[in-house]
Amino acid sequence: MGFSADKIMILIVVTASMFITVSVANRDRYYGGGGNYTTHCPCHSLNSTNQPNKIIVGGSEHWHYGFNYSVWAFQNNPFYVNDVLVFKYDPPSKSPFKHNVYLLPDMWSYLKCNFSRAKLIATTTQGGGEGFKFVLKKWKPYYFACGIHEGIHCRDGGMKFFVMPMLRRWHY
Repeated sequence: MGFSADKIMILIVVTASMFITVSVANRDRYYGGGGNYTTHCPCHSLNSTNQPNKIIVGGSEHWHYGFNYSVWAFQNNPFYVNDVLVFKYDPPSKSPFKHNVYLLPDMWSYLKCNFSRAKLIATTTQGGGEGFKFVLKKWKPYYFACGIHEGIHCRDGGMKFFVMPMLRRWHY
């Protein structure tokens, strides 16, 4: 009984994502001495307001083909429970290029850009204006992708990313 290349790749990706999650979770902690927990409390959050963030997916690039959203998500960590992701893209009437947003059920579907069990959360018309808003309601991984052209935007266009929102830590 051996491991296939696909199973090994999944194991590597899952292990790497766990290491990333742990390192991101600990990057704003203070490990110095002195015992001054007023300013150096390990519960200190980078988000000093403890209010949900409104995050435009892709920043000024918005949601389009040819942008690496996995890198964007990694560079914009941490995301928190109740943060709002905003997907902005031109509706079909203003652009010949259509986009949508799917929520994929698991890492395997994400890696393979398999939409067979995915849930459409934003149609091709919902990205215009203020964009489509998605609230990260739970502490769980979320896998997003564009499903246009049977997943080509996901596979070849970089239009996929995942986030694991963290719980907010409150100031004392």
